[in-house]
Amino acid sequence: MRQRTLIRFAISLVVLTLFVLHSGRVLPLRLLDTVERYTYDARVLLSLPGTVDPRVVIIDIDERSMAELGQFPWPRDHLARLVDQAFDRYQVGVLGFDIAFVEPDATSGRRIVEAVATDPGWQGDTDALTRRFDHDRRFADALSGRPVVLGTYFSPTRQQRGADDVGQLCAPVLAREVAQLYAVDFPRAEAYSANLPVLQTAATTCGFFDNPTLDDDGVYRRVPLLQRFDGAVYASLGLAVARLALGQPEVGFRFDPPDARDSLHLEALLVGDRRIPVDEQVAALVPYRGEQGSFPYVSAADVIAGRADPAILDGVIALVGTSAPGLRDLRVTPVGKAFTGVEVHANLVSGMLDGRIHQRAPYYRGIEVVQLTLIALIVTWSFTRLAPLAGAGLGLGLLAIVGLLAWGFWTGGQFVLPLGVPISFILLLFLVQLLYGYFIESRGKREMSRLFGQYVPPELVEELSEHPEALSMEGESREMTVLFSDVRGFTTVSEQLDARELAQLMNRFLTQQTAVIQQYRGTIDKYMGDAVMAFWGAPLPDGEHAAHAIEAGRQMLKAVRELDQEFAARGWPRLEIGVGVNTGRMNVGNMGSTFRMAYTVMGDAVNLGSRLEGLTKAYGVSMLVSETARTAAPADWAYREIDQVRVKGKTQPVAIYEPMGPKADLAPTLRTELARHRGALTLYRGQEWARADAEFAALAEQSPSCAVYRVFRTRIAHLQAHPPGPGWDGVFDFDTK
Repeated sequence: MRQRTLIRFAISLVVLTLFVLHSGRVLPLRLLDTVERYTYDARVLLSLPGTVDPRVVIIDIDERSMAELGQFPWPRDHLARLVDQAFDRYQVGVLGFDIAFVEPDATSGRRIVEAVATDPGWQGDTDALTRRFDHDRRFADALSGRPVVLGTYFSPTRQQRGADDVGQLCAPVLAREVAQLYAVDFPRAEAYSANLPVLQTAATTCGFFDNPTLDDDGVYRRVPLLQRFDGAVYASLGLAVARLALGQPEVGFRFDPPDARDSLHLEALLVGDRRIPVDEQVAALVPYRGEQGSFPYVSAADVIAGRADPAILDGVIALVGTSAPGLRDLRVTPVGKAFTGVEVHANLVSGMLDGRIHQRAPYYRGIEVVQLTLIALIVTWSFTRLAPLAGAGLGLGLLAIVGLLAWGFWTGGQFVLPLGVPISFILLLFLVQLLYGYFIESRGKREMSRLFGQYVPPELVEELSEHPEALSMEGESREMTVLFSDVRGFTTVSEQLDARELAQLMNRFLTQQTAVIQQYRGTIDKYMGDAVMAFWGAPLPDGEHAAHAIEAGRQMLKAVRELDQEFAARGWPRLEIGVGVNTGRMNVGNMGSTFRMAYTVMGDAVNLGSRLEGLTKAYGVSMLVSETARTAAPADWAYREIDQVRVKGKTQPVAIYEPMGPKADLAPTLRTELARHRGALTLYRGQEWARADAEFAALAEQSPSCAVYRVFRTRIAHLQAHPPGPGWDGVFDFDTK
């Protein structure tokens, strides 16, 4: 058992190590990442609110807008018109652009204006001319003094962009000297593409719309809220828009403990009094509301032309983006494979305002390792302690617990627990353990069943397979208990039935008797015609072998009576049996010849058990046990002392008893009878024949069915006629088997 347990723990340790290496990203496994992402996406889809948030509106550069105003990019005077209409006509609260204006407007008349303005003959209003024909300046004037966020783009390497930094960045949310106080793993950028200085100077702020934390499968599940460039830290488009809507509060961090400053202890980003859960890369999980269209869409052409519904735009946060496939701003998300990029930002803004962002803690991997370790211990314990079916039930239970815990934390605490990796671990660990059990342990169990399946109960076979070290097929001496049972008058029974009916009767009888023996953990040694021999204490040790054997004998006697009605209905005779039980040292093991071997017991103690069964007929009782068996059995059992005898082939006398059952179950009259019987035996052994005979006569009158009293009256009559003399020891000698 110990060896098999160690092997199973070793198997679990190997599988656990593989998964821990994955969790620690030492040996990342793509398949496990895929499963974990799938279970995350499933949780997102199952918990979508499915409602539309009217607070955030998308001004869409759609196909209809481009059909009306031309292909994008449009002349910047169109965008200036859009900004003016959004704020002056529709009273939007905040306007964000999911666009970066990196290059000057190619349709602008700026150069012509500059040439005219330098002409010595020009006498007109240069500023008015500039506002009319310099589209970039026109756009900048529209942005100026209004709560507008322009988009920017960071690159992790300069080679990726193939160019130096372009445009002008806005002010960072954390200056370099502040950012260096934190050991947080901000995504690091090496280059940027920002807006024209004239535009960025006019706008309130900027926000990046790239995603350096994109998962390997290209699905937008999380978006970084901050990114480091040149030591300073800049906000994402969603964060910048939300901050502007909240009045530009300060940005801080929440660590646990509060004095920590690193990613491992980072729990959330603080925007004023708002807590935004983030991971170790300061990335937030996108709180999708539903499929695309979870926010009102207004065509950009309608806003510019003044055709939009004012009720939709009044006081809202408006994000300018595009759903046109040709502009390639479509993203793969858990809720759709062609999701507009601007709506990803809208979901983030909405989630930050509502506090609906789930937390994937920086110690997520640590939680995963703890889960895996606990699962490994539970699964391994189950396979070393439980039956396969119970183990399978435990496995299903573990799957359910892991799933329910993950779902409960997701819905109740907005907390992301690992799910895909623990589920994969449970399934793989169960598969490996089952394969080991089937190919290795089952082979041993099948061999054990082949050797002992006919003799011992199935549960003992199972125990033997679990504790093979307890089994020795070689001969050994043990303290054990043996039981013999025999049908009374079997010759008469066999003469009343033909061969077929006799076989049916014996099969029915022996099947019932065997079931009782095995119920009490006995081992069938052999069937000898109408007789049964069984023993306790081997092949597995049994500390209660005497008690089990005696109780089995008592139940065998009761079981025979349960056959009376069935046998009578079939015309078969009623059966009576005698049972003898003895405890002592016996030799047990695989014994026989080169032609045939059998697992059996031998020795004087075995022979005495057989003699006791034979003595049941002499005393007219159904069951006899020896003094050694009575001593080894529970002390709270009651017995009727029958006699002290010397059986054939033995020189030492043996006290024999009839078991009556637990003392607590005895009727008061029977208690009195047993006490009077003990007194009669004392008189008998003291050779007070008259008084002893009177006592036995009274007992026989009280219990006419007990033949023991009549046996002693007959014996007393003989001893009165033939006195044994002063050296008599009270032992009765039997000279037959």
